[in-house]
Amino acid sequence: MNDLMSFGIHRLWKRRLAADLPGRGLFVDLAGGTGDVAALLMRGAGRQVLVIDPSMPMMNEGRRKHEAMPIRWLAGEAEQLPLPDASADGLAVAFGLRNATCLEAALAETVRVLKPGGVFACLEFSRPLKWLRPFYEPYSFHVIPRLGAWVAGNPAAYRYLVESIRNFPDQQGFAAMLEAAGLAAVGWRNLSFGIACIHRGIKPPA
Repeated sequence: MNDLMSFGIHRLWKRRLAADLPGRGLFVDLAGGTGDVAALLMRGAGRQVLVIDPSMPMMNEGRRKHEAMPIRWLAGEAEQLPLPDASADGLAVAFGLRNATCLEAALAETVRVLKPGGVFACLEFSRPLKWLRPFYEPYSFHVIPRLGAWVAGNPAAYRYLVESIRNFPDQQGFAAMLEAAGLAAVGWRNLSFGIACIHRGIKPPA
């Protein structure tokens, strides 16, 4: 479904997300599911990579999928991360924060677990450029749920997907939330004319 909905471009988006997290140390793939982003993060030298996700079945599938990689897997939710303060050098999340019960709490937890100088990078669907919206919105509202019914047998889940995208803050709104949570050097980069966006911020020195 991810390949169908994005015409396979989500794989390129995730590579760009991983590239925005340089350095060594502990890197967290939050809401990492089956570990696609974690596998990309493992390409950096001198790294430990940890997937945190509330779904054990998805992580079990990820363990099988990436059994040759020393990725660690830990059950947990974004609003209450099972990590000590200032323990992570980087934290990535791809298409997961819009499912958080309380986005502000999830961002506060992100800042708590990052070391000073640690990098946060978030890949999420966002608001496409104005010229694209008349084409994108009918596709998202009508085509994606029908694809969900045809391929996954679950149109309701994909209607929720579209609604959750619309309810997530736009580029400027989410950047403001990152700054309010305490991140510095906040910025974003649109992907595919704003259909998706990578937000980035750094935890300032103590």
